Amino acid sequence: MTTQNKDFATLLKEYTAKLPHVGDLIEGTIVAVENGAVRIDIDGLATGVVRGPELFAESKEFSGIKVGQKVHATVIEQENENGELELSFRAAGYQRVWDAMIEARDSGVTIDAKIVAANKGGLMMQVDALSGFMPVSQLAPDHYPRVPGGDKNRILEELKLLVGQTLQVKVLDAIQKDEKLIVSEKAVWEDQQKAVLDKYGIGDTIEGEVSALTSFGAFVKFGVGLEGLVHISEIAWQRIEHPKDVLKVGDKVQAQIIDLNKSKIYLSIKRLVDDPWKQVKDKYKVNDVVEGEIHKVEPFGVMVKLDEQIHGLAHISELSDKPIKDVKDLEEKFTIGSTHKFAIVSIEPAEHRLGLRLDGVKPKAPKEERTEEPKAKEETAEASE
Repeated sequence: MTTQNKDFATLLKEYTAKLPHVGDLIEGTIVAVENGAVRIDIDGLATGVVRGPELFAESKEFSGIKVGQKVHATVIEQENENGELELSFRAAGYQRVWDAMIEARDSGVTIDAKIVAANKGGLMMQVDALSGFMPVSQLAPDHYPRVPGGDKNRILEELKLLVGQTLQVKVLDAIQKDEKLIVSEKAVWEDQQKAVLDKYGIGDTIEGEVSALTSFGAFVKFGVGLEGLVHISEIAWQRIEHPKDVLKVGDKVQAQIIDLNKSKIYLSIKRLVDDPWKQVKDKYKVNDVVEGEIHKVEPFGVMVKLDEQIHGLAHISELSDKPIKDVKDLEEKFTIGSTHKFAIVSIEPAEHRLGLRLDGVKPKAPKEERTEEPKAKEETAEASE
């Protein structure tokens, strides 16, 4: 082989090595748009063609292309019947959109997404040219379906009402190989919350409106787009069965900020009112006989309302001289709302506890006196809510 031939072989090898391979994303300049095909010059190295189905844009980036425009395309064949690179806008668009989603995830920017369908777990989203998903938990409070009891069918009906809306979201997860795209409206809302929350601190008093009631508490809207939770234990000093016992949606209330956890705001209504238990010993004395209304019947005894603020507990052992073995006997004798006379056997203001004994029942000997274990049981139940 001559030196000239060796040089040509070397040049050919170098040229071939520079050619893009199948799957590569290339950049080039459009040199012709004709006969259902787009021809692209790739740095003077080769000409590629996009035609047929590969012309259909997967992203708005490829609409309205013209000669002289710089574009990206994906190599799907290194040499077609005309010796040109066979290219695809569709594959390139798909790749570029995924690249954009990954960048959005890493940078935390806000993007638009359209709700196209709903299921019991959340919402199917159209994000540029990709399909994404938003779990119910990632909806902002204004769109979150607050359904009593968490009925999944009712939640689905609420979610279906959102179909067609375009929301501002953040990308939580973007994994191209799994085609997994998770977005969150809540993350955008949380950022907005953080900016507004800079004006508030723990201990501040706010004025707001009750926006929703659940078994575990009440939600209160205040300020500019803020919402906080008043746990059931922070609504009133007395024990209540449900927030609806003392509040209703639309009520204007004052509350104190007791905790700020990122974008979560926790409030208390009762802390703005003097604790009635501080003066309980001025009103009630041990051994006093008082009349009280049965508020609740439990397996361990009955809760008795002495007044609107002070409730006491008559343990099952303090309701009869004989052992009561069946809670049904309690429910028959102590119906909700009925009144009975009780002797006060203990007052513990710091613990918000007042012990009662049904009037006429003999006091127990010291060795038989019980400990106040029911409170632990009730607090466990409240914590679980």
